[in-house]
Amino acid sequence: MEFFRIKKDIPFMKYALLLNAVSFVTFALAVFFLFSRGLHLSVEFTGGTVMEVAYSQPAEIGKVRETISKLGYQDVIVQNFGTSKDVMIRLPVQKDVTTAQQSEQVLTALKAQDAEVTLRRTEFVGPQVGDELMHSGLMALGMVILGIIIYLAFRFEWKFGVAAIIANLHDVIIILGFFAFFQWEFSLSVLAGVLAVLGYSVNESVVIFDRIREAFRKFRKLNTHEVIDHAITSTMSRTIITHASTEAMVLSMFFFGGPSLHYFALALTIGILFGIYSSVFVAAAIAMWLGVKREDLIKTSGKPASQDPNDPNSGAVV
Repeated sequence: MEFFRIKKDIPFMKYALLLNAVSFVTFALAVFFLFSRGLHLSVEFTGGTVMEVAYSQPAEIGKVRETISKLGYQDVIVQNFGTSKDVMIRLPVQKDVTTAQQSEQVLTALKAQDAEVTLRRTEFVGPQVGDELMHSGLMALGMVILGIIIYLAFRFEWKFGVAAIIANLHDVIIILGFFAFFQWEFSLSVLAGVLAVLGYSVNESVVIFDRIREAFRKFRKLNTHEVIDHAITSTMSRTIITHASTEAMVLSMFFFGGPSLHYFALALTIGILFGIYSSVFVAAAIAMWLGVKREDLIKTSGKPASQDPNDPNSGAVV
């Protein structure tokens, strides 16, 4: 499906060096902020008190969160679990305040708002659990990266695998850099968003790489950067349709999903925008600089083909 077709190839690779220099500066700043400011980790990683309370009618999460915030808790997580009447509350660790004192203080405030609220359970989540979650998250990230490299190396060529991973890590580090710079809360949902961006971004790279292989097969007289320009130009309509529809869904979560989905949607938004950019200007350019060529992808034959990438009757190499 295409909304439009660009007849003349756009010379993307002509500006590859300049745009990758911008990418390098952005990436370096993200790394700097990660080391200088660090991530603002949520209770799930740092440890704290977990409370489960039950209401007699569907709970108003916004009011519950506002009530707890008035007690001085800034990084509290409030969300439904099971049913709309059950609420889970995660409170950060407070100096010289025990779990029992925290839960009693919060329950008193909630009862002042609704006398029928009852406490189901309360427990302390230690920092060790947070360390395990962080370790598991990093392991998951590493396995995803390894899987992408293996997949692309088998499907295309190792140069494409290396290019895609550099581009994807570029996206991930920049997302983390934004969270470090603005000190947005980094939670398990944000980590899930980062992993989703990895898969989403590599999908765009795979589409472009597939068009590059197809163009190498079809237009034998074009050089590498002309083939890449044609491949990217031919996917423009598909890229706009796909990313616009995805971003519309993500923005609906951002504006209407409430605080529990706010940073998850924000991570996806940053990832989608930089994912488009990196697939075109980072992954494709790195593959070009690594020296990808026709012989890497297909077995050439002596049959001539058209040099014009816009000629629908051009000869194809089989």
